Amino acid sequence: MKMTIGEIAKAINADTTDILDDSLNTEVSGVCFDTRKMLPGQLFIPLAGAHDGHDYIDRAITSGAAATLWATDHVDRLPLKIPALVVDNPLKAFQKLSKYYLAKINPRVIAITGSNGKTTTKDMIASVLASTFNVTKTHDNFNNEIGVPYTLLQMESNTEFLVVEMGMDRPGQLDFLSKLVEPDVAVITMIGEAHIEFFGTRDKIADAKMEITHGLKDDGYFVYDGDEPLLIDRAKQVSVAKSTFGRNHNNDIYPISTSDGQYQTTFNVNLWPDEDVTIPMIGDYNVNNALAAIAVAQIFRIPKLAIINRLKKFDLTKNRTEWLTGKNGEKILSDVYNSNPTAAKEVLAAFSRTKTAGRRIAVLGDMLELGTKSKQMHASLSENIDSSEISEVYLIGEDMVALFDRLKPFFAPENLHYYHASQLQDLTTDLASDLKADDEVLLKASHGIHLENVVAAIRG
Repeated sequence: MKMTIGEIAKAINADTTDILDDSLNTEVSGVCFDTRKMLPGQLFIPLAGAHDGHDYIDRAITSGAAATLWATDHVDRLPLKIPALVVDNPLKAFQKLSKYYLAKINPRVIAITGSNGKTTTKDMIASVLASTFNVTKTHDNFNNEIGVPYTLLQMESNTEFLVVEMGMDRPGQLDFLSKLVEPDVAVITMIGEAHIEFFGTRDKIADAKMEITHGLKDDGYFVYDGDEPLLIDRAKQVSVAKSTFGRNHNNDIYPISTSDGQYQTTFNVNLWPDEDVTIPMIGDYNVNNALAAIAVAQIFRIPKLAIINRLKKFDLTKNRTEWLTGKNGEKILSDVYNSNPTAAKEVLAAFSRTKTAGRRIAVLGDMLELGTKSKQMHASLSENIDSSEISEVYLIGEDMVALFDRLKPFFAPENLHYYHASQLQDLTTDLASDLKADDEVLLKASHGIHLENVVAAIRG
């Protein structure tokens, strides 16, 4: 992003009464709402959260901020060392600026949501499109009302495609984000139980996911899981071109065979039955994410070989089904960004099929936001934990006690470990002392459990 302070002020209707004319011609190189990461020349966005961003203006100035947004109800503290663009609400002004910049760059927009797989699908789609076009994609998990505008403002001026991930935890959220970016293609990977605490039923989750189509352009496309009845019925109400993917042969794109490798999955698709398509991830469930990427690639006429080559080596966002090596030489399958019953069962099934000379060890943490049936859903993971395939299990979190109780009859006491959420360090110490060179260890939990700290420790 490169804009002058004057252009930014005009785009968001900011009050520039106290800014010198010469300062309005100063170029801003980007935006930042976290002063710990601020670079010289950026626009500071003081957001309200657990702390008031306005309180960090001195740090922003020290870090080289070129200008700042500033709320009208804070004008009694108006900074004097850098230009301050006065607005009613810095977050809304930030969002308005991102929409202005999106219109200025004018890329094709691919918007992706789903209970599982949206980050992986985003990475796959971005990789495939990048074979032919200049692409910007959502960084990490920047997928909410702050993250999506930030992603928009990270685009280079030559961006031709924007691949943007959209998350949600309440009704109306995707409606806002979809109308903000006005996608050319909207993708729903699947409907699961994520955030069911807030929605109550999968039907209501499906209704909320469908909001991603609310901003869809009239000549756009809707790409969705054609095996999901909740989406099939709702898709009939969307009057744009559609493309479906899934396992059933009535979908536009479906696999005709799949095979597991040690660190990859290979499949054949109905479009090219004689071609092997390989993705660098284990798990039959990840094939669906690749099918969604192929569906998007087909819309924009990406050549077959480019699709196959890009899927084989796409860059996966860290902590999503990522193979790593520990300090003892053990193999680590890190999938610690998020978790829900569907995702946990799928990765456990895939992990149970890997080839190893040592033990398979599963480390599972609480799956958050599952509501009143949370303990029941945690206990249901036992369906995918066979003591003949997974030698040892470490569990952490208040609701994981339900799974612990369910597994007791099938594991020796020394092979089944339970820790309260406050005992993360104890789990880390015990696991690190237990691991051997030939072992494989899976770590899976919601981000709030912070198993990424365990991953870092056992990697050394």
